[in-house]
Amino acid sequence: MAFNNRIKIKHLLETDSVGERVTVMGWVRTRRSNKHVTFIALNDGSCIQNYQIVADPAKIDDDTLKKANTGACLKITGAVVASQGAGQSSEIQADLVEILGEADPDKFPIQPKKHSLEFLRENAHLRIRTNTFGAIFRIRHHLAFAVHQYFHQKGFFYLHSPIITASDAEGAGETFQVTALDLKNPPRDQNNNIDFREDFFERATNLTVSGQLEGELAALALSEIYTFGPTFRAENSNTTRHLAEFWMIEPEMAFYDAEDNQNLAEDFLKYIIGFALENCQEDLAFLDKRAAEEEKNKKAEQRSELGLLERLELVTKNTFERITYSEALEILKNSKPNKKKKFAYPIEDWGTDLQSEHERFLVEKHFKKPVIITDYPKSIKSFYMKQNEDGKTVAAMDILFPGIGEIIGGSQREERLDKLTERMQELDISQEEMWWYLDTRRFGTTPHSGFGLGFERLVQFVTGMGNIRDVIPFPRTPGNAEF
Repeated sequence: MAFNNRIKIKHLLETDSVGERVTVMGWVRTRRSNKHVTFIALNDGSCIQNYQIVADPAKIDDDTLKKANTGACLKITGAVVASQGAGQSSEIQADLVEILGEADPDKFPIQPKKHSLEFLRENAHLRIRTNTFGAIFRIRHHLAFAVHQYFHQKGFFYLHSPIITASDAEGAGETFQVTALDLKNPPRDQNNNIDFREDFFERATNLTVSGQLEGELAALALSEIYTFGPTFRAENSNTTRHLAEFWMIEPEMAFYDAEDNQNLAEDFLKYIIGFALENCQEDLAFLDKRAAEEEKNKKAEQRSELGLLERLELVTKNTFERITYSEALEILKNSKPNKKKKFAYPIEDWGTDLQSEHERFLVEKHFKKPVIITDYPKSIKSFYMKQNEDGKTVAAMDILFPGIGEIIGGSQREERLDKLTERMQELDISQEEMWWYLDTRRFGTTPHSGFGLGFERLVQFVTGMGNIRDVIPFPRTPGNAEF
């Protein structure tokens, strides 16, 4: 049996195929029948719309039609005719219906009704067949494609950074350990600690939390690179914002200062979101309606003033506001929510780390557009960020979006060896273990910058989903590695 002669439903809907005899294949969404005719709504995942199949029981075996239940996979051959009903311009009058895969109607969990997102997460192996998740993962594909297209057009090189590493780029210590040792009887050293010298890599290793440090090494040879790969955090968190496995986009650029970094990040975000608006119109329109329905169920004070499409256009059509951390703190300190003690985390002294509620206030209430905050206190940022001349702040930036707060974090990197080693000493970071990173400051150092964008955070913003677990096909969270 040859399958490559099939036509995708997306193609049928976009072209005038009336009069042609075609073959389509897909999964049954619904079936309704009477004595004279059977209507099957078929979907093959190529687009959000189903395609109507009309089957005459006089031509198609009755037992076959009875097996065409929701979830079953069919091969349909027939003539494309003008549709008699509303919703689409054409339909197929079937003369051949073949069951490729049956689905027991009493056991198939994804029925043509509204299911909770919690239920669908428990059935993540089948949830992609729903309209909501089909739309999400088609959009996810387009966003990933746009990432590569953007950087390719800019002359960046795609670097595959290692997944197994001996470093913890963030210094957080919440990593997944990688070992080939016998866990029932691991070798011990003289202090009875596990002797990782006997392990596969002859040292302790973990899954990467970031490709940044390796990205810096490549940027200091190729000028402009980006990484786009999986990263891992063993943070025992069950919030709607955290995953144990997620994808990061991390460009690193030689000869870029902090302002260059901000300019690139703003242009990048506008391009990616603009690409989705142009190429995912049907899926975004569906998710926009879905988001509007979700907003109705929220408390008045939690509702967004903007719809999903309006939030996306807010990004593409506005110049991002740029303010320093100190300026942001003053705005927040003097804001009504702070004075009336409405913030869960009150703004007080300089040096306070900003929370999501503060970031959203700046974007959604004060400036009403995306915001770039720069020059954060050194004490709340990572060791590799370039120290400003005031001795108190670093050349960091965070980009804040409506609905989710921070979407990008980045900085000019500290290229001065003495400043970098001084900061590492303050934070008790081993210079001996990071010799290779320090070598780039010893041999041909130059000002350079970079940023990180959590891909799932981007997909969450573009699709309007409230839980980050719903924008990755198979989420990895504490206690959850089922699929």
